[in-house]
Formats: sequence, structure tokens, C-alpha cells
Amino acid sequence: MSVNADEVIHAIALTMVPQIGCIQHRILLEQLGSARAVFHTPVSRLEKIPGIGPVRARAITTARDLRRAEKELRTMERLQIRAMLYHGDEYPKRLKNCPDPPPVLFYRGTSDLNTTRMIGVVGTRQETTYGRELIDAYIDGWRDAGLVVVSGLAYGVDHLTHLTCVKKHIETVGVLAHGLDKIYPSSHWQLAREMEACGGLLTEFVTGTQPDRQNFPRRNRIVAGICEAVLVVETDIKGGSMITAELANDYHREVFAIPGKIGDEKSQGCNYLIRENRARLTMHPHDVLQCLNWDLAPVNRSPDTNLLTVTDPDQQMLLSLFPGGEPMHIDQLMGLSGLPYSRFSAALIGLELDQKLIPLPGKRYQLNRMVQGQNLLRI
Repeated sequence: MSVNADEVIHAIALTMVPQIGCIQHRILLEQLGSARAVFHTPVSRLEKIPGIGPVRARAITTARDLRRAEKELRTMERLQIRAMLYHGDEYPKRLKNCPDPPPVLFYRGTSDLNTTRMIGVVGTRQETTYGRELIDAYIDGWRDAGLVVVSGLAYGVDHLTHLTCVKKHIETVGVLAHGLDKIYPSSHWQLAREMEACGGLLTEFVTGTQPDRQNFPRRNRIVAGICEAVLVVETDIKGGSMITAELANDYHREVFAIPGKIGDEKSQGCNYLIRENRARLTMHPHDVLQCLNWDLAPVNRSPDTNLLTVTDPDQQMLLSLFPGGEPMHIDQLMGLSGLPYSRFSAALIGLELDQKLIPLPGKRYQLNRMVQGQNLLRI
């Protein structure tokens, strides 16, 4: 169903009525067919609708001044924001199936929000080196899978997720806790502009809405509901990431968590989710793709490009541990490397993604035949 400007105005006006929340808005649309019809229905009929009653019915009839909504539409046109209404064709279908979908979404961008492969990435606002390496490795591992990656444009994991996607030309959508006339944090303004050309910005809040504390849980439910799955990178036992993960579970989405060191504050949330079976353990970006049936066919690379070129010192060192090309167990490889776990894991994932190391059953790795005999340390 397509929607016109008049219906957009009435839908926005309905969101401004006191005591009419997401659930009541949806009930009214299901009963009366459109937001415009709501404002043209007698109070006697409105109050008989289940879930509405006399108080809400009177609130609707006394809020029929559409000037604020008309002004909002003019602002949207000036800022090139488009509205997605709950009963419109563009509205994200996964979100529509949640119990509390926003009745109106405001969007600026190019990504199709109904694409099959949509995944949320969330985590702490104070990521560690370990978290930064994981974000780069996972996003890189997904670069050919045709995903749209969703996050909240906050500090930390959100920011790095969006930034990494933009650099690797992967579509990424930021869900905001305020109106689209501003960017919070303001330091992310340039990144947000780049995201609009390679993804988009999405919110349920009209322009002028400030990023107040109570808006962030509402933002989190959109991240959880619009995606097929959510990946938790690093998080404490409390915070917005845990809220998003729990909401994703409630919405019957797949939740993945990357394990961390026992006792590490930034890994407590991930470890808890895994221990309580609230998230699947993932140690590789392909874990996620396989679980969601988004597997990729092996990428064929020509030997004169990436396969024979290694510039990362940690990766060079790991490859030097295969002088005869014989398979090696991951524990043996890590012990010989002498690297901290985070650096070892990042180097190993990078070599596997570039097909320089081939994973074998039993947690063993073998040097790619095309790499054997190459003096990689001299490159």
C-alpha cells in the first residue's frame, strides 16, 4: 500500500497524541484502516475500540490540529527525509512483526530495509584493542556476503562498525535516538553523511527530538527488530548492548556473542549470554553466515594479487611456522607464535579469510599450496 502526503501528516499527528503509543496506534490502524480515518471517527466509536477507551478517545478528538504535523512534513521535505508508515509497502516487514513497532519511521539513505541479509552489531562504548580487531575481522569476513550491517552510531563498537563498513564498501544503517535534523555524537557527523550514500540513517523520532536517555532503549528495539540476527562484540553485564540482545531474543532473532577473557569487564556480558544460552558462541565470521544459511562459495583469488602478498608482521610470523607445509594444531601454532591471544586470533582469522591458511578438521591448519615455497618474509 502506497501512502500520500495527507496520510503521512495524519500518521505523524497521531504519534503526537498523548497516551497513544505504538500499540494503540497499531490497534487504531487495524480497526479503522488509516491514520486519517482515526481523526475522522466519532469519539463514541473510538472509545469502544479495545485498548483505546474513553480517555484515549477524547485525547484523539482534542488533538485534531494538524499544524505541527504539517510543519514536520515541510521540514522532512527540506531535509530529504522520507516517512515509512506501518501500513506502507516500504515499512520493514521484520519490524512490523514485532509486538511494539514504531508507527512511523523516518529514513534517509539508499539501503533496502527489507533486504534478507540484515545483521545488527552492538557492544560497549569503550571498546578494547581486542574488540577493534574483532570488528575488523568480522566485517571483513562478511564483505562478499551482501549484508546490510545495522548499529546505533554511538561511541565505541557502534562507531567502529559503521566506519569499518564504509571503508570496506559494505552497506550500513545507523538507528538514531533523536530526529534526523541532528547527529549525536556530533563528532560522527561526517561518518553519518558517508553512511547515507552507502546505507542510511533511521529513527522513529521527529525532527527537533533530543537524544534523551529514555530514547535509547526505544532505539535498541529497532536495531533488534529490523535485523535477522544480532552480534554482540564486547559488553559489560549491563548496558544498551545487553538490552538489545535480550530484545532480539524476545523477538526470536538469532543472537551471537564473541567470548572473551574470564574476568574481563568488557567480556562479562558476552560470556554471560553464552553461558545462559541467550546467544550462540561465535569465534569466526563464517560461523554467523553458516548458522543463518548465508554461506559464501569460496572466493577464487588470482595468485598475483592477495594470495602471495603479506604485509602484516604477525601474519608473516605465523606463516613462517609452516616451513614444510605440514598441518599444525591451533594450540601448537599459538604456543610457537608467542603472541597475545587477541593478536594471534586477528592474524589467524586474516590468513584464513585470505585463504593463505586452510582450516582442517580437528582445529588444524595447513598452508595453502600456492603459498608453499614462497619466501613471504621478504615481501
